[in-house]
Amino acid sequence: MSERDLQPGGREQWATKIGFMLAAMGSAVGLGNIWRFSYVAGENGGAAFLVLYIAIIALIGIPIMMAEFSIGRKAQSDAVGSFQKLAPGRPWVTAGFLGVASAFIILSFYGVVAGWTLKYFVSYLTGGLWSEPAEGYGGFFEGFIMSSAEPVVWQFLFMAITVGVVLMGIKKGIEKANLILMPTLAILLIIMSIYSLTLGGAQEGLSFLFAPDWSVLTEPGIYLAALGQAFFSLSLGMGALITYGSYLSSKERLPGATAGIASMDTVFAIVAGIMIFPAVFAFGIDPAAGPGLVFVILPSVFEAIPLGVVVGLAFFFLLAAAGLSSAISLLEVAVAYFIRKFGWTRKATALIIGGLIFLLGIPSSLSMGVMADFTIFGNVFMDAMEGLSDIFLPLGGLIIALFVGWGWKKAQSLEASDFGASAIGTIWLFLLRFVAPAAIAVVLVAQFY
Repeated sequence: MSERDLQPGGREQWATKIGFMLAAMGSAVGLGNIWRFSYVAGENGGAAFLVLYIAIIALIGIPIMMAEFSIGRKAQSDAVGSFQKLAPGRPWVTAGFLGVASAFIILSFYGVVAGWTLKYFVSYLTGGLWSEPAEGYGGFFEGFIMSSAEPVVWQFLFMAITVGVVLMGIKKGIEKANLILMPTLAILLIIMSIYSLTLGGAQEGLSFLFAPDWSVLTEPGIYLAALGQAFFSLSLGMGALITYGSYLSSKERLPGATAGIASMDTVFAIVAGIMIFPAVFAFGIDPAAGPGLVFVILPSVFEAIPLGVVVGLAFFFLLAAAGLSSAISLLEVAVAYFIRKFGWTRKATALIIGGLIFLLGIPSSLSMGVMADFTIFGNVFMDAMEGLSDIFLPLGGLIIALFVGWGWKKAQSLEASDFGASAIGTIWLFLLRFVAPAAIAVVLVAQFY
């Protein structure tokens, strides 16, 4: 590592602002935008969910994202160290520990699902899914995830790739990987969306995604789903944005970068919906088919369309690459913390922490098969981990909003964010002080009921 890669205090930094934005976008644009957004939107009414989701992004997501970047850049430290530096001896550091814990928990099961996408990509690449397996696509998927070894192998391979990128460092590993991944993802997603619109279900699919049925807003669950999706998609509350912000030079301005990252993340989710829902309606598939939509139903669609093998190959490469960009940011949260805490080298830390997260993920990997009878509060291990993250992320976001809104003086918050004494800065603080905490608190309380 050269001296140019370091900040004056010896901390690594991004080579360029665009590198930072693509890396932060990579953290946000992951399986949450393609796999999770599609089935959550499908289960919650499509267009009405999308409108609610965008409103939450604007009123809660962007303000908290801005707060996280401000904390990280100001402190120039990891998720825990930032709070210890800016508010020593005060309980705000809880948000940092929640972020590190969330990174462990989320990456443990996220790596499992990303491993599934890697398995499907290789199966298309080698011909294993060029035609429907003898047991059918449902049987193929079920047999795979219920295996006592194969899901763990693919989880290990995915985690090994993730660790390999992170141990290379900020500039040579994370930034370089996202400079390749994000433009590739964007091009593939656009091409596949255009292709999907030729399948015959375009009108119904676009109506489902863009013509709201407002009656679904009477269901309380849609608000929980939209907030959870916003936090998961934007990487809020998990320490990734604080950590990435800490590698940013004070010369770079935050407001424009934050708005650009959040906007592009939302565009990715919408374009993913345009890619998936026309195909779903063209073949008479229920858009509320759930998580199996991607792994069971879409492969049958690919087989029935022209150039289906190529489309399937591109689609699962898209999923695997999107999963990798987010997994890198999750691992970096924990790696950055342990490097500072124990003074380990980056290489050793990435290997140790990546290994521990892999081990934590094994019960999730086996929870559909040999460990299906092992439950936590009635949920299999993977669902229990996801449920725990659904609490940790909003709770971490709530503490971050309160810290920047109330824990800092107004002048400190406005200075750290680059807003200065502007009307937009005043609105931002109002959202952090009142709107975001109230909305998150209501949803957290509702989640327990």
